[in-house]
Amino acid sequence: MDNIAGQKSGLGIVTHLAVLLLVILWIVPTVGLLVTSFRDQDAISQSGWWRALQGAPQPFILSIPTDGAEEAAGEYRLAVNLFETDAIASVPASVVEAGRVAAFGTSRLRGADTDPGETAETRDGTLITITRDGEVTAVSPEPFDGPLSLPVELMAPPQLTLENYAEVLTDRNAEERAAALERGQSLDSMLFSDEALFGPFVNTLTVSIPATIIPIVIAAFAAYALAWMEFPGRGLLIAIVVGLLVVPLQLAFVPLTIIHSWIGIGKSFLGIWLAHTGFGLPLAIYLLRNYMVGLPRDIIENAKVDGATDFEIFVRIVLPLSFPALASFAIFQFLWTWNDLLVASVFLPSDAESTVMTRFVVTNLLGSRGGEWHILAAAAFVMIALPLIVFFTMQRYLVRGLLAGSVK
Repeated sequence: MDNIAGQKSGLGIVTHLAVLLLVILWIVPTVGLLVTSFRDQDAISQSGWWRALQGAPQPFILSIPTDGAEEAAGEYRLAVNLFETDAIASVPASVVEAGRVAAFGTSRLRGADTDPGETAETRDGTLITITRDGEVTAVSPEPFDGPLSLPVELMAPPQLTLENYAEVLTDRNAEERAAALERGQSLDSMLFSDEALFGPFVNTLTVSIPATIIPIVIAAFAAYALAWMEFPGRGLLIAIVVGLLVVPLQLAFVPLTIIHSWIGIGKSFLGIWLAHTGFGLPLAIYLLRNYMVGLPRDIIENAKVDGATDFEIFVRIVLPLSFPALASFAIFQFLWTWNDLLVASVFLPSDAESTVMTRFVVTNLLGSRGGEWHILAAAAFVMIALPLIVFFTMQRYLVRGLLAGSVK
């Protein structure tokens, strides 16, 4: 009775809940990183990213005038709106326009430790209440002998800016960029300076795109041969490809560096392209071969009867039908090469002209600017933006490619 048509099993509900949980666990940090990358350093240190649209509290020491205090029943009472007094003369206009009090206090040492609407007492016994809208009520048993100097935190409006991205891509803030442009320095020179992220971004593209295309091209030919061509040793080659899937790539570092030195390519972009190609070929051949084996045999045989060669069958029939598998591997290979640090450290020179983003973030940003979270957040999102675009563009082919050959 548990499998009656139209009824959902308990396992299916658990599966959907687990998938939903994984999606939330993945999306929430990504959204947090995106929001943080648009906030300035002060806002990041004062409040969480989920409060970005609420603004951030800014501390001030305000001198509230007491000229309007009135005596009643042996007490001196002051009632005034904070935002309508001269106390806010030094407060930025954007904060005044927001008109919100986050906290207040009675001692500079303790700071603003009282929530709006509550009552705090000063040393001389004056009771002070400040509401969220800035309404100040002060009651003192003695006449006020001067302005009330109070620590107050006022809410600044949300400040989302693209300045973090401009700074991380050029290694200069707005003032430094303006000064550099006045000196005649071009924007290109700032983008490709040794301390800017734009140069490593271009280098990462230079590594990832060829390192994704080359293994796909080679693996597509090899997969067709292993799937549809009869030749001695084919089974052994398939077994070798499957065995190479479990070989750690670290075992090949020393032999590959020696071979690269022998053939004269050393540490270069060509060297890292070939390294990524070698490391990615086993998975590529395995995925594509499984997919091509599952293609209808009648199509291939009819094409051969009509006189088509293996190359024509491969180009005109097999490749178009194998696009889901090609896209599936392209996603994996691009994400792996884009986020790679180990292979880039081994097969690329250590100079600034060849630095990729992962290495740049580790050596430059985390080392020298580890406390500047606004810069790190912008750099991190620059790193993941393109992989996200690639994944969401091609993700519909991912499952079809991975499941290729699993069901006959």
